[in-house]
Amino acid sequence: MSGKAIPSKADKKRIIGHDGWGPLALALLIGTIGGFVFNWLRMPLAWMLGACVFSTVAAFFGLRIGMRIRLRQGMIIILGVLLGSGFTPDLVQRLGEWAVSLCVLTGMTMTGASLCYVWLRVFTGWDRVTCYFASMPGGLNDMTIMGGALGGDERSIALAHALRILTVVLTIPIWYRLVNGAQTSVLTMVHGPTGNDWKDYAVLIACGIVGAAVGRLLRLPAAFMMGPMIASAIVHLGGLTDSQPPGVLVAAAQVVVGTGIGCRFVGTNFDKLHKEMAASIGAAFLLIGCAVGFAMITVKLTGLNLDATVLSYAPGGFAEMSLIGLALGIEIAMVATHHLFRLFLIVLTGPLVFRTFLRRAP
Repeated sequence: MSGKAIPSKADKKRIIGHDGWGPLALALLIGTIGGFVFNWLRMPLAWMLGACVFSTVAAFFGLRIGMRIRLRQGMIIILGVLLGSGFTPDLVQRLGEWAVSLCVLTGMTMTGASLCYVWLRVFTGWDRVTCYFASMPGGLNDMTIMGGALGGDERSIALAHALRILTVVLTIPIWYRLVNGAQTSVLTMVHGPTGNDWKDYAVLIACGIVGAAVGRLLRLPAAFMMGPMIASAIVHLGGLTDSQPPGVLVAAAQVVVGTGIGCRFVGTNFDKLHKEMAASIGAAFLLIGCAVGFAMITVKLTGLNLDATVLSYAPGGFAEMSLIGLALGIEIAMVATHHLFRLFLIVLTGPLVFRTFLRRAP
């Protein structure tokens, strides 16, 4: 047989988009350029969203781009280790101060997700699995991976979450700037310790390798993220290390994951996305409304600061909300605790709730 053989079903499971080293190299180049541009523009989740946007545009224009699943899985392990590093002994000691607020946050998460699920079912043509995981108020990577594993459309889930993050991160700082006069143009990332030695890196590498292996053995949802995340959280809470993966490696991981999301739009007709994009933005504003409403209830019950509570409840990512809190002078520990709690709540209970109440629904 002359020419390239048609990829087998097994081959298709190992690639996203077009197969071959050429499409992979082109995809990574485009994704890296997108990350640099978004980082220069000081956008949230710059490296991942920049890579996602640029690779998505490239896919719509018909460029031959592709992503290897194993490369993506390796980078997801790095992000899992990074997420687990946010759990420190000091963070746990302060949980008691926000017990009531965390309880209200649980109710807000359930309410917001339910409203968004109904909204997306009404205003999109997505199936139940896709709407369910697209409606979760957190976890772009987690929900995309889990939703795809359970039969949902990863492209639609990623689109909904990307638009959610962009809507929240663009709305909240502008609101505080216009209403309170807050300056949000100098957001700076909080870096981990700079004096890491080989022992710190050995612990992080072990978290990634052992966590991924155990996660697959236990058949955890999104094992390549959940396993390393849990392992990293354990060693950080145990005081074995307080280090984080190097920033360059984290940026590279975000580029690969973002590019992989964009590659899923290969062969997709842009004209079919207008309705879904509008619905996703509407769902984001529903979540913002829930955050504000439940924050007001929490303030009345606890006397906590309203701005800090709103930011803690806002349906954005952990890193983005922490950065905004830093710029606004809001207590980062409170914001971090609530967003990490919500992410664990969503990741750990999301698949269980789906299997219990929705999988067998007519």
